Amino acid sequence: MYLVPTGIKYITVNNMAVTMCARQFLHRSSHGLRLSPLTPPAFTSPFLSRAHRLGPSDDEMYQRTTVSVMQKEPGAGAMIHSYSPRGFNIDGNRVFGPCAVLPPAILQWNVGSYKDITVESMALFHMLEPRIEVLVLGTGGRSERIDPKVLALLKSKGIAVEVQDTPNACATFNFLSSERRVVAAGLIPPPISTELE
Repeated sequence: MYLVPTGIKYITVNNMAVTMCARQFLHRSSHGLRLSPLTPPAFTSPFLSRAHRLGPSDDEMYQRTTVSVMQKEPGAGAMIHSYSPRGFNIDGNRVFGPCAVLPPAILQWNVGSYKDITVESMALFHMLEPRIEVLVLGTGGRSERIDPKVLALLKSKGIAVEVQDTPNACATFNFLSSERRVVAAGLIPPPISTELE
């Protein structure tokens, strides 16, 4: 028997118990000392293991996210909400037929089809101040080839041109407008209707 000091009092410890405890203590770990055989490894979290795959309940990235725009940001450009064979819904304004969406206004555009897009019909876009960076042309239900003279004129004026079918042109215009780019659009209604929300 030994007297072991613990604070102020001495405790009597059986020699056999000390020997068994020391053997247990030293025998359990080959890499160092471990306090008990039931001590779990330091990193048991499944998230810290490379083999663990995240599931729907593990992370919010698997949750559906919805966004409701309560108020339009000040200074953001016009947004095209829907289009139909008759025209467009731009920021709640119904526009019938082909239209020109410019930074300060929405105007009727006097073209009937992509064949009517000429140097004269483009004068509206390159005379604007401040000068537009990108002009998005929606040519109806399909992407059509525009007269090379028209494209050369706009390039000489420093305006980048995107020619697309009208559904994609509306989406491109909305994207560029949301990035606060100085963008304009010349749109010819497509033969189908869709809402862009």
